[in-house]
Order: sequence, then C-alpha cells, then structure tokens
Amino acid sequence: MFPKKTFLSVAGILAATLLVSACSSGGDTGGSASPATADGSSQAAAPAAAVSIDPADGKDISPTTPIVVKATNGKLTDVTVTNSKGKTVAGKLTSDASSWTTTEELGYSGTYKVVAHAQGLDGKPVEKDGQITTLTPTKQANANLIPAPSAVSSTGVGVGQPIVFSFGTAVKNKAAVEKALSVESSPKQEGSWYWMDDKNVHYRPKEYWQPGTTLTVTAKIYGVDFGNGVYGAEDRTETYKVHDSWIAKADGNTEQMQIFHNGSMVKSMPISMGKDATPTHLGPHVISFKSANYTMDSCTYGVCPPDPKAYRSDEKFSERISNDGEFVHENPNSVGQQGSSNVSHGCINLNAANAEWFFQNFGLGDVVEVTNSGGPQLPVWDLYGDWSKSWTDWQKGSALS
Repeated sequence: MFPKKTFLSVAGILAATLLVSACSSGGDTGGSASPATADGSSQAAAPAAAVSIDPADGKDISPTTPIVVKATNGKLTDVTVTNSKGKTVAGKLTSDASSWTTTEELGYSGTYKVVAHAQGLDGKPVEKDGQITTLTPTKQANANLIPAPSAVSSTGVGVGQPIVFSFGTAVKNKAAVEKALSVESSPKQEGSWYWMDDKNVHYRPKEYWQPGTTLTVTAKIYGVDFGNGVYGAEDRTETYKVHDSWIAKADGNTEQMQIFHNGSMVKSMPISMGKDATPTHLGPHVISFKSANYTMDSCTYGVCPPDPKAYRSDEKFSERISNDGEFVHENPNSVGQQGSSNVSHGCINLNAANAEWFFQNFGLGDVVEVTNSGGPQLPVWDLYGDWSKSWTDWQKGSALS
C-alpha cells in the first residue's frame, strides 16, 4: 500500500499534464490550420475564381474568331466587349455561367475592350480586363455573281447556266475560298467547282439542271484569307430559279436546228453556220446575253480592220453563245444559204420569223448544242464553255480535288 504522500504526487502530475494539453489545443496556429467541422475534421478554404480571355494574345486575329471568356472555381456575373466607338458586341453566357462567347462577327482593323466579372467559390468578386485587335487586310475581295441575280430574278435561268463567282482580285488560297462557297439545289443534284483562272470559279451540275430547280448560292467569305494580304469583304447569299428546259441542237450536216422544250422537239428551222475560214465551235454553248437590236463588231474580241476576218454590222434578235463573236441571230443576207451551206463568221443565222421566235423563247442559261460544224471544241474558258469538259475532267478543276 502506497503512502498517502506518494499518491497525491502522482495525481498532481496527471492534472498538470492535462492542463498543459488543454492550453496547447486552444492556442493560436498563425491562421494556417483549416477550420474544424462539427465532427472535428478539417475543411479546405474555398478557392478564388480565375478568369481567362481567349484568344490569349489578342493581336491581329480574324474578325470571325469568337472572343471566349471562361471562369474556373466560380461563375461569370457579367462580360462586356466594346469596340473603339463604345458599341457593345453581342454575346451569350452558358447556362452554368462558366463561359461567355461573342455571337456576332467583329470588324477588320478593330480594337475591342473586354471587361469580365466573376464570383469565386469563396464568395469574393474577381475582375479581368483584356484587349483584342483584329487584322487589317491589304485588300478586300467581293464575291461578284454572274449572272447578276437582278438580271434573272423574273425570268429565271436556263438548264445550262453555270454559277460564277468573280472576285476581281487574284486568289492564292483557292482551297480556303472554295470551302466557303456552296450551291444548294432543290431537288438535290450533284455539282462541282472549277477554277477558270485565279479570279473566277464556276459551278455546274454533272448534267443540265432539272427544270424548276431552286439554287441557293452562298459565299461565306468574310474573314477568309485569300492570300497575299487579301481577305473576303462580306458574305453573300442569293437564290436562282431554273425555268423550263430549252435546248437547241444545231447540226452542220443537215443545216437544221431542232428545238426541244422540256425534252420534246417542238420546232425545226434551217440555219447557216460559220464558213470554213471561221467555223462555229463544236459542243454545248450557253446563252449569256440577248438584244433585239445589236451591233456586232469583231473588234470587241480583237479582230479589227484591215484583217479580212473583221466585220461590223447591225443585227436583230441576237443572242450571244460565246465570247468569240458567236451569236444566234437574224441574217436576211444568208437566207438563200440557210438549210444548205455555212457562210457566216461563226454565228448561227436564221430568217426573220425563226429568229424572232427563237428570241422570244430562249434566254440566259438556255443551251445551243453544235455538232458537225467543222470547228474546234468550244474552249472551257470561253465564257460558258463549262459543258465542253467531261464530268471527270470538270471535277479536276476544283481546288479540293
């Protein structure tokens, strides 16, 4: 049995130890400890929000590149993008307020101020400022359409009509530009682009358009890099309507031209085509212009006096079928040879009644197919020589082939 004195000493030591422990557990840790939860475990402090602006460098960006603002560890409360004139750029916030994106295109040579506010999981506000500048083109290219939509809005186009974009400036990045072009046909028909040169690209279907087809033509070229510092000026969408099928088949052996309306022959008329020295080109031709009274001048395509092939004459009911001076028109001077021999400078001559009938029924985009003329094939580059190429060769003219 321990002495009473010894027992009290041990009890005193235990009490002192408990007192020191209690004081230590409630002492100041310098703020480094995590707060205690109800069950005594520790909990990490809520993080502050972080806001980012993309594109990060924000210099010389394409005006079609969207500005994107994102928040992590929190939510965006508001984002404002303004141009140098103080105009606000439209944008949309995601449903969870984690991201905001511009919904309208920017302008060339612009400076845009970005101000974003967010609230972190810690409840504290955060602000992020930025600046975006857009590129400055050395030149802008327009998507000029041929035929002009206004010229055919009431009449429509024929089944042979190619759709042409003429940019007025050389295109280096043809593939990038071609990707921005489209022709949607209803009913749907297979088609493809063909670059005639650095400035002009044509679109045609595999076969002639179906009568009644609606064509929706779009060029989404704004912001597209044409190369050499040239960029697309603006987007464009137009609609064309294909009218009834009118196809004339001119045969140099029979000296007759048969007229087909929607596949059925409705008329045949005697003709005189180009003489041996100036034969009419072979193959499908497409009407590009018509005039009831027209002065034909060979100087317009480089054949001028004293060249013996030069000519200048006033003609009636004229419809152009190539840029090489070939027309379908009235010619009273060759009526005696029409149906028997070829005596023209390359045109298809008709008598007065037939020329007027042809003029009243045929228009832009309608087709004149020439066979047995003794001439060479109409070149693909000669205005609308598009149909002189096989479908396989035509597709090779695409920058995406």
